[in-house]
Amino acid sequence: MPMEMSSSGVDAQIRKNHAASATITVLERDRKPAARQEVTVAQTRHHFLFGCTGSSIIALANGELEGEAKSRAELDARSLTHLFNFITLPFYWGRFEPKRGQPDTARLTRAAKWFTEQGCAVKGHPLCWHTATAPWLLEMSDEQIVQTQLARIRREVTDFAGLIDTWDVINEVVIMPIFDKYDNGITRMARRLGRIGIIRATFDAARAANPRATLLLNDFDVSAAYECLLEGCLEAGIRIDAIGIQSHMHQGYWGVEKTQRVLERYARYKLPIHFTENTLVSGKIMPPEIVDLNDYQVDEWPTTPEAEARQAEEVITHYKTLMSHPQVKAITWWGLEDGGWLKAPSGLLRIDRSRKPAYDALANLVKGEWWLPPTKMMTDNTGRLRVEGFAGEYSLTWEGKSKSFELGGNGEGNFELVL
Repeated sequence: MPMEMSSSGVDAQIRKNHAASATITVLERDRKPAARQEVTVAQTRHHFLFGCTGSSIIALANGELEGEAKSRAELDARSLTHLFNFITLPFYWGRFEPKRGQPDTARLTRAAKWFTEQGCAVKGHPLCWHTATAPWLLEMSDEQIVQTQLARIRREVTDFAGLIDTWDVINEVVIMPIFDKYDNGITRMARRLGRIGIIRATFDAARAANPRATLLLNDFDVSAAYECLLEGCLEAGIRIDAIGIQSHMHQGYWGVEKTQRVLERYARYKLPIHFTENTLVSGKIMPPEIVDLNDYQVDEWPTTPEAEARQAEEVITHYKTLMSHPQVKAITWWGLEDGGWLKAPSGLLRIDRSRKPAYDALANLVKGEWWLPPTKMMTDNTGRLRVEGFAGEYSLTWEGKSKSFELGGNGEGNFELVL
C-alpha cells in the first residue's frame, strides 16, 4: 500500500517531477555578452497538460452567439484560456453526425483553430463509444457497422491532423460488449470483435490516419478488469500511447490513499497516465447506492458555500496528489461551469459564470505556486544567469527585445540567447 506523503514531501516530489533549470548566456547581436544587465524572465506556458472541456466555446468560435449567451461564452473563454492549456472537444458521433454524411467538421475545425490560436493543445473525445453514438448505425449489418466506424475514425483523424493530434480513440471498452441498457451499433461491434479486437481495429485506423498522434485508451472502470484489458492489449502488440483514467467523484472525493493506489496499479505498465475526466461536486454528494452516475436524476442540484469550500480543498489535494506521480502527464477538469453534466454542481464556475473557490484554488497552483511570473534577474560578468521553474515555455526580455526559450523536464541545460 502506498505511503501518504507529508505536504512538504508532496511539494518536493512535484518539483522533482516537473521543475527544470538552465544556465542562459545572454548575448548582444555582435555576440558580446550582456554583462551585468537586468533582464525580465517570465513563464508563458506549462509543458504539463492542464485541461478542461471546451464545448461552451464552439458556438462562440463560430460566431453564432449574441447578447447574454455571447457574454456568458466570452466569460467562459477568458476563464478557460487563463488557466488551461489543453482543451477537450466533443466528437460524440450521434451529435457530430446526426445525419449520415453530414459531419460537423467545419464547426469543430473553427473551434479547434480558435483554441490553438490561444496557445492550447486540443484533444478529440471520443472516436468510438457505445453511448451517444450514431443511431443510424442500427440500419446496417454488423460488418457494415465495423467498416463505417473505422472509416469514421480515419476521416476525423485525417481531417483534424495538425489541429487535433491527441485522441481518446475508444471510450469505456470494459463495459462496452456487455452494455444492455439499449441497443446500439458499437456494442454490436464490440461483441463481434471482442474487447481486444475492437481496440486493435480502432487504434490501427487512427494510427494509419495520423502516425504522429497521441492515442489514448480511456475508461471509468479502474478495477482489475481494466488492468486485464490493458495487459491483453499490450501482450497483443497494440501500441497505446497513454492510459486514460476517469475520476468522476460525484459520490465523494476518492481520497489520497485510493488515488495513490490507482496510480501505482496503472504505473506498472510504464505508460504515461492522463486523468482525462475529473469532477468534484460543490453540493450534495450523490448517494452511494447509485451504480451508474447517469441514473441519478434530479430537478435541481445546487451549489452551497460550505460544499464549495470543501470542493476547493479537494481540488488542491487531488491535483497535488496526481502531480506528485511522475507518470501523470495530463489532468482534465470535466466541465467548466455547473450543471454541464448530470446537472451536477461540479464546475469551477457557477451557473452565472462567477468563479468558485475551486477555480481560484486551482489558479493559485497552476498560475501561482507552479508558475514563474515576470521576474527581474541580473546577468553576471559573463552575461549568464540561472533560471529555474516548472517545465514549459518562457520569455526573456532586455531593452525592449524578447526571446523565447524552453525549460525542459529532463534535467539541466545550458544555452545561448542572442538578443
